[in-house]
Amino acid sequence: MNGSCRIAEIECKSILNKSALADYTVNCYAGCEHGCVYCYARFVTRFTHPGEPWGSFVDVKINAPAALKRELRRKKVGRVYISSVCDGWQPLEAKYELTRSCLELLLHYRYPVTILTKSGLAARDLDLLQGGEDVELGVTLTTLDESLRAKIEPRASATEKRISLLHDARERGITTYAFLGPFMPRLSDGEDNLGTLLQLISEAGVAYFYVDRLNPRPRVWASLHNFLQEHYPFLIDEFREILFNAEARVRYSADLITTVTRLAKRYRLDDKMRLCFSK
Repeated sequence: MNGSCRIAEIECKSILNKSALADYTVNCYAGCEHGCVYCYARFVTRFTHPGEPWGSFVDVKINAPAALKRELRRKKVGRVYISSVCDGWQPLEAKYELTRSCLELLLHYRYPVTILTKSGLAARDLDLLQGGEDVELGVTLTTLDESLRAKIEPRASATEKRISLLHDARERGITTYAFLGPFMPRLSDGEDNLGTLLQLISEAGVAYFYVDRLNPRPRVWASLHNFLQEHYPFLIDEFREILFNAEARVRYSADLITTVTRLAKRYRLDDKMRLCFSK
């Protein structure tokens, strides 16, 4: 056990898997200690951990580097996304170093790599990325309110550490980007939070950034409802309206796009913005 998270060591047959996010994805862990209340990856629980809360378990694929080495020798080179259904640098990575080992292999075999993380631990591996031919590192940023951040991303790194990671990577000549969101209606989608986040990523010199809204993916609403019931019960009806009423969702999305676009222009980032939604 690791706090309230149950850890199991397992072996995988494959680790380099086809993905809609890139040519391939690598996930050295099944499950994620970060336990983010909005995480879409909780859908995987229906296969191996039915009924178990997201963030309460992690399966550690202890043979991931060996499995990856076999696959890299026979598969066509393509871009690899790390990671799609977990954070490759969640706290357990400090002990197991599986993501680092897999990253070393990918770079040795000259696979382009895109990383997205919420963990300051990734700074440990900047030495591998520095000088890479086609690598990029991104961080997810949702809020500057640490009280809120601790509620929605309970075991992820503080936002300040993620911003520092962007600066450290950029100083080493590594291409960086940011993933802003998903924003929580009335909690983290305000102009002050959005504007400051944009200012910070501008100062960090990101090559581009994404903006995303909160999405009602499978199993997410139950998690959000529990979160709201505990901390913000007065927002339950409004969240439900924005997520599930088509007209309200279009209006909300349009307002969010308008606000972010205006603020991006203020910080000369409008040409670097990539929306994850259109309406």
